[in-house]
Amino acid sequence: QVQLVESGGGLVQAGGSLRLSCAASGSIFSVNAMGWYRQAPGKQRELVADIFSDGTTTYVDSMKGRFTISIDNAKNTVYLQMNSLKSEDTAVYYCRVVARKDPRSSVYTYWGQGTQVTVSS
Repeated sequence: QVQLVESGGGLVQAGGSLRLSCAASGSIFSVNAMGWYRQAPGKQRELVADIFSDGTTTYVDSMKGRFTISIDNAKNTVYLQMNSLKSEDTAVYYCRVVARKDPRSSVYTYWGQGTQVTVSS
């Protein structure tokens, strides 16, 4: 079993910053990728940023330069530093982890419970 614990969401004024954290624990042999998605009311869940085991990162264009994803491999923890927040960034942010439980297992995808980010204008 793999558990993901997210933290760092909240209410912030436009132009402000927040830092999200997601710690993965449990039956993890290796992590292939960790990332953040978000879902605004009435919209589909969308990718925010991913970071892969080799350190490669992927960002959605609208978040490049404002958001930074990073990882602490020793702690299986991924962070999302969000700066210059806008009202349109308001959403529930979900952590996603792609990992193996043992050397011979398939790769599985795990999701966190979500953390609310609200940006007031």
